[in-house]
Amino acid sequence: MLLNYVSTDLYERQGKALTNFKNTLPEETSELAQELTKDPYNFAFTGITGRYNERKLKDALLNNITNFLLELGTGFAYVGKEYRLQIGEKEKFIDLLFYNLTLSCYVVVEVKIGEFDFADSGQLGGYVVACNHLLRKEGRDNPTIGLLVCKQKDNLIAQYSLESSSQPLGISEYELGKLYPEKVEGTIPTIEEIEKGLSENISKETSP
Repeated sequence: MLLNYVSTDLYERQGKALTNFKNTLPEETSELAQELTKDPYNFAFTGITGRYNERKLKDALLNNITNFLLELGTGFAYVGKEYRLQIGEKEKFIDLLFYNLTLSCYVVVEVKIGEFDFADSGQLGGYVVACNHLLRKEGRDNPTIGLLVCKQKDNLIAQYSLESSSQPLGISEYELGKLYPEKVEGTIPTIEEIEKGLSENISKETSP
């Protein structure tokens, strides 16, 4: 687990999501909630390399649920995918619903494969309010938190959107893998090159 955290630059990503937690959660809860976020989330474990849609991404996340929970962080328990909420006469479906045992609250996660826009936070905030009315139990659960994970975001648009919401929301990006230079030949020696170098050194040392 430690090696995984190091290899995915956890220190650089931990607690970095844009949120409005300080303005919408009690002080003792807001700091902990912030530390549980990441930006970006590393979804390289899904193995997705080509074209994909939101359904394919969500299916891949759940097919690798152990790695997904590990990436989300401490205390996350999976509740459901496309979680159904009956709101009045309408059915609404949450992308992914979790419960965080550390924060004692539901966490609504919406996954978007495009760029974040204002309407996304409105939808997420509605789901958060609905969960508070339909799922949250007084005396057991703290207020529900919403987390939107998108492929790309403009930080200023995200910040304005967060300021406009009275619900505790966070916005992060995700990446499917590290980007490396296409041409890496010659930057890292091959086994053959290492063996050749060792042989040459030994020959020099043993030669009269």
